[in-house]
Parts: sequence; structure tokens; C-alpha cells
Amino acid sequence: MMRLFAAAAAAGVALAASTSARAQTTPAATPQPDARAKAIEDVVAANHILAELGVVDGYGHVSVRDPSDPTRFLLARSQAPELVTSGDVLVHDLDGNVANLPAGVKLYLERFIHAAIYRARPDVTAIVHDHAPSLIPFGITGVPLRPVYHMSSFVGGGVPVFDIRKAAGKATDMLVKTPELGKDLAQTLGAHPAALMRGHGVVVVGRDLQQAVFRSVYIELNARLQAQAMALGKNVIYLDADEARQAEEFNNSTLARPWALWLRKVQGK
Repeated sequence: MMRLFAAAAAAGVALAASTSARAQTTPAATPQPDARAKAIEDVVAANHILAELGVVDGYGHVSVRDPSDPTRFLLARSQAPELVTSGDVLVHDLDGNVANLPAGVKLYLERFIHAAIYRARPDVTAIVHDHAPSLIPFGITGVPLRPVYHMSSFVGGGVPVFDIRKAAGKATDMLVKTPELGKDLAQTLGAHPAALMRGHGVVVVGRDLQQAVFRSVYIELNARLQAQAMALGKNVIYLDADEARQAEEFNNSTLARPWALWLRKVQGK
């Protein structure tokens, strides 16, 4: 009986030692960043990606709806996109205000673009505003932007043009820097993925930052290609509605691939 008791005790000690050893060698689970922190990282990355690809320069801005509060959005302070850091990203409400704004910190004058669109479009989670030169001619000539290849299929439903002079009823400095002008722009955008801004640039929206960045890159490329095609001849063959729809469905399933490539290009910068 004593031998059996001793054997059982020894087995118990061995089991405890084994369990302790496994506990010491099993790596701890990697802590996951909270949703807002991850969204801020993505806003910074999107700014840098669009700067790297030449879509934005010293001007332009990117935002994402706050994942912890849909009545808020994350947008940097007034800063050149390539220079944006996580410390620059501030929480804005749907009126374009920032609570407890630090002294001396300036906000983007056109933050009302973002505020109004988020208020009008619950489906939108990310917004890009830029001044890509290739898009300007399509906002001032009456020539519609149309999809010339599969990567820009999302423009197949049309890209409306916002004319700030008509919205304001008078001459302006061309900036959407009031809530009223932001609302007018959001109405022009409607359910479209993008809207041109006469003599100014473009606003592009997406279900997430990956889609908004993808669309911002390829709407600019489409403008260049369309202008080249129109210069070559009058008989330009555009994607038809069904081709555009099918291509967009496929492209939306692959957004992580270019995002990963573009992210690698800007990491460490």
C-alpha cells in the first residue's frame, strides 16, 4: 500500500512539473490593438500610400469612420499627407468639431466634406479627397468620366460633378469649408463612389480604407487613360454596364492584395 501511495505521489509531482514546463514554454498570446488604434494606423498608412503613388501631394486628406462610434470619424490635423503620424489623427464629430482641441492645432478647412458624407451615407466608412491633375479636365469640360478598363469599373455608374458656384450661389475660394457646402457636395455625390469637384479635385468613398484608396488610385489612372484614348480617336470602347458590374465584384474581392503591396512600399518611411 505504501509503495502504491509513493508511486501515485511521484506521478502527481511529475504531472505538475510537466504542466509547469508547458506553461513556461507556451508563448503568450499577442495582444491585439483596439479597433480605434488600428483605424488610426490605417489612416496614417492610407495618407502615406496615396502620397507615395502621387495621388496626393502637399494637399488632400483621408478619413475613416470611428469603429468605436459611428457618429465620429478619424482625420488628421491640417498636415501634408506624407507627414501624417498617428499623433496627428484626431476624433471629429459629424459637425466637423474636435473636442478639447489642443491650442495651436489647426484642422483641415474642408473637414466638412467628410462630416457631411458620413452623415448622409451610413454605408461609407472611408473618404479620400485629392486634387489629382488628371481628373480636373473631366470636371470642367462636360466630358463624362467613363470606365476604360476593368480596374476602374466602379465608375461605370457615372461620376457626378459638384459645382461649388452653383451650390453657393456666388463666387467662392473653391473650398468646401462650411457645413452647408459639405451637405451640397454630399447630395451631389448621392450613392456614387466618387464625385468630381469643378476646378478643384475629387472626393472618393468606400466601404473601408482599402476600397477608398483603391478607388482613388484607379480613378486617377482611368482619367489619364481615357484622355489618351480620346486623343487617339473618337471610337473609344468603354466597359458596358454588365462588364463594369462583374469587374467591380471581382475587384472588391481582391482589395487586400494591392493594399499589402502599397503598405510595404511605405513601411519605414
